[in-house]
Amino acid sequence: MPRKPAYDRDALIAQARDIFWRHGWAGTSLKDLERELKLKPGSFYAAFGSKDALYAMALERYTQDGVARLTALAEDIGPLAALKTQPQIVIDSSQTPVQACMLAKTFAELQARDHQLAQKASRHMAEMKQCFATLFRQAQQAREIGPDHDPERLAARYQSDLLGLRLSAERRDVDAKEIAADIAADLDQL
Repeated sequence: MPRKPAYDRDALIAQARDIFWRHGWAGTSLKDLERELKLKPGSFYAAFGSKDALYAMALERYTQDGVARLTALAEDIGPLAALKTQPQIVIDSSQTPVQACMLAKTFAELQARDHQLAQKASRHMAEMKQCFATLFRQAQQAREIGPDHDPERLAARYQSDLLGLRLSAERRDVDAKEIAADIAADLDQL
């Protein structure tokens, strides 16, 4: 009878997500993962199969957590208020390893290599965009924004603004709080 692993797989995926988020795919070696996750090579392979498989799980976790947080926020304060609050949340988050979006970092790092993880990151960014579009649709239904706006186009623009904001938050010469406030204020004009 096989033994039950002596680790929490879900917790290890969350920990790996933060390692990959901080250092990227190329900057994280298998040895780094084994050391940080406190797994021997055999246990690592038994649990995750490969570095790329674990990275894919980390991307999935990142996306699921982001969608869940934003959806819960929208249920709590309403769709438009959630969209207006999100820019401040992404730059205030002290629990994240870095401010830049893990999906965007992955896509930028790996698309030139035509790596399958770049396509996964792109699909996850599309999931996030759909979450934004859903909230824009809900805001339209609640008459918080005008009916003449295309929720898909608003979502694409909003995602682009957030990605730029997250990157700007990494810089010392940019006032990201000011940009976050501008993004939120722009939503009041819809």
